[in-house]
Amino acid sequence: MGRAVLLFLALLAQASPAADECICTCVNGQTAVLCRRATDLEPICPPRICPIVPPSIQPIDPPQLPPLGATSCKSMLVLNPATGRYEWHRVCQ
Repeated sequence: MGRAVLLFLALLAQASPAADECICTCVNGQTAVLCRRATDLEPICPPRICPIVPPSIQPIDPPQLPPLGATSCKSMLVLNPATGRYEWHRVCQ
């Protein structure tokens, strides 16, 4: 019986969405939610003040198909919490 409970808990952990799959961060100077997959549930982000976006030239996006569940992708400035600076990242919606 102990094995059945452990197996159930392991399956439940795999089936439930991980809280760290989506993050609240600053994108182009505005609070936004970024998720790894389009099917992830978005958390409710607390209010925050984003730093001012420094002037920067947008990189050229090579033509690529968006991942499954997304309709478009483009480069955006995303705040890196480790450095406190904005970095260009490909963001898909």
